[in-house]
Amino acid sequence: MKVFTLAAVIAFSSFLHAQSPRQVFVATDIDNFWTAYQKIVSTKDTIKQYTYLKELYLDKASPGLTSLMEVRNYRAKDFLDAINQYPEFWSTLKPLTLNVRKDYPEIEAAFNKLRQLYPELKPATIYFAIGAFRTNGTIQGDRILIGSELALADNSVKINELPEWRQPFYREYSPRSNLPLLCTHEFIHTQQKDFVDNLLSTCLYEGIAEFLSCKATGKESNSPAIAFGKKNLDMVVKKYVEDLYLVTNNTNWRWGQNNNELKVRDLGYFIGYEIAERFYNSSADKAKAIKLLIELDYTNESIVEQVVDGSKLFPKPIGQLFAEYEKSRPTASVLSPFVNLSETVKPGLTRITVAFSEPLNGHSTSIDFGPLGENFFPRITAERTWSADARSWTFEADLQPNRHYQILISNNFRTSKGIRLKPYLIDFKTAN
Repeated sequence: MKVFTLAAVIAFSSFLHAQSPRQVFVATDIDNFWTAYQKIVSTKDTIKQYTYLKELYLDKASPGLTSLMEVRNYRAKDFLDAINQYPEFWSTLKPLTLNVRKDYPEIEAAFNKLRQLYPELKPATIYFAIGAFRTNGTIQGDRILIGSELALADNSVKINELPEWRQPFYREYSPRSNLPLLCTHEFIHTQQKDFVDNLLSTCLYEGIAEFLSCKATGKESNSPAIAFGKKNLDMVVKKYVEDLYLVTNNTNWRWGQNNNELKVRDLGYFIGYEIAERFYNSSADKAKAIKLLIELDYTNESIVEQVVDGSKLFPKPIGQLFAEYEKSRPTASVLSPFVNLSETVKPGLTRITVAFSEPLNGHSTSIDFGPLGENFFPRITAERTWSADARSWTFEADLQPNRHYQILISNNFRTSKGIRLKPYLIDFKTAN
């Protein structure tokens, strides 16, 4: 009987192990960085510094460091500038990075909890490297890339040498204590589909990862944006709806510094978080809701609307908000010297004036090829001017005889509030 029981326990343990594969961690880049660092700071010779960096760190890069450099566009100069400018920072950071392995069990436990919520979780390797302050965490494919100079710091790290705009991250985010949360957030990103490049899509992408990483780890988000948004819900939602389709204001909501009156960065994460949380809470089948959120197809507008409208966060359905925005957009028309679709336009250097339905901001412009492509696009000279009231814009084109031309007045034109022009296609033919 005892033998049978022991065998059963062994079999059950093997089953559990098979269900929760061991997480792969790679931190060799940290060790290599400090070897290179010691040699770099031992000399003022910039040629030698570059050689040490290359031979001792970059040439020995793990796939994770290689990915990190690609994703964040790091160059050797970025590393050397950071190393030489902040000696006290690096000396206090070093012991924290060298003991990262003690955090592996807690990170792996968080990943296993995520797997319980989402059994389809595909494996991803987590790499700890040292960059030059451009990310604390990101991904490339199935690689989780942790920027250890940001993510592994705690309040013992001296940050006074760093630029003032960079210091709040270390004070406000408590990065080291929230490392499992960060890693889980990035792990979720490795499972998600690519987002569409618009404000709502990117906020959903980030907010879903933040909500589900909190759900898996049992930790509250360390982003000040989440707490601020919860406390000031109506004000944040009102401002977000105003900005929803204004690309000029995207940096106020994601991946940057907020310059609007709310003064809190990354509030778009809160919007996505709140939508995900409300959608999850209102779903009868929680497992199905998590699967839908993680596997959300951002190119499928009907599914995105299902999630957003299902959250009831916005005052109106997303389709209605978009229709109202479309109605508010300015329009264009050709004012002179011909009407659109003309087939007898005089060839030669021609000043073409485009009129707008309302004043624009007087500086944002862009013209592009039409549907027929580059061969139907005339040579445009540098002669381009706005009218005094910004209600028209004139450019000069070199028109050849007996040609069919298309010129697209693009939506980069916009009002002072950032509302984009509806694209306008100028299509005409020149006379013989």
